[in-house]
Amino acid sequence: MAQFILTNHRENIFEIVLNREDKRNALNFAMLDEISDALNEAERHYNNNTARAIIIRAEGRAFSSGIDLESFMTGDNPMGDKWLKNLFPMTDYLQRVFTKLEQCSLPTICLLHGYCLGLGLEMALACDFRIAADRTRLSLPETRLGMIPDVGGTTRLLRLVNPSRAKELIMTGRTFEADDAEKWGVVNYVVPKDDLMTKAEELVKDIALSAPMAVSYTKRVINDIMENQRALQIEAWAQAQLMRTEDFEKAVHAMVTKTYPVEWKGQ
Repeated sequence: MAQFILTNHRENIFEIVLNREDKRNALNFAMLDEISDALNEAERHYNNNTARAIIIRAEGRAFSSGIDLESFMTGDNPMGDKWLKNLFPMTDYLQRVFTKLEQCSLPTICLLHGYCLGLGLEMALACDFRIAADRTRLSLPETRLGMIPDVGGTTRLLRLVNPSRAKELIMTGRTFEADDAEKWGVVNYVVPKDDLMTKAEELVKDIALSAPMAVSYTKRVINDIMENQRALQIEAWAQAQLMRTEDFEKAVHAMVTKTYPVEWKGQ
């Protein structure tokens, strides 16, 4: 039984619900494993013609605070104690989970509320559609930790917005509001929080008017036209360099001890 997520199949919708409220739905390895398993279950419903879409949402005050940095930096990391010396296996694992989400047969709709940060936003960007509650705040703050968004965040954001806007949002790591996200094309719709599910169900209803295989093939064709494997490899290469720097070590310490701002060394 999953510990950090809930799943629910109702009518033609398969739901994946982030359910780690005490950690603001911060994503750790176990949670990502559970999401991957849930996608397998969703595929079975697609093959049985019992689901037409996946809706991903979260319990609690926010969609996700991003990566559970503590779990990645401690012995809970399944990549072993020396993972920083060879970062590529971990980056590959994380990228594969979100690529699996991106490439699944069913259209995926992510419902955002509260805030959606870092790895949480990278997961949302791997979905086909994003619907945000008004006043939702979004951010890719990795550069403020001496990193880049390396789990498809850089690649997928660039597919949605122009290069200048992508550089602004990633280089500054600043938080932006749902209304701006809609204007820039990062989210499809902004609605009152109480209307999130209603809007998602309306979208599923519209999608269900089309033939299931036509929808699935449309998704595959567009994804292949926008093929991004090389871009993901470049993200992994850059992150492998950055996470060995003194700046990264200082930033992690600052986050844990809440001793901002960081005095960057540039090395």
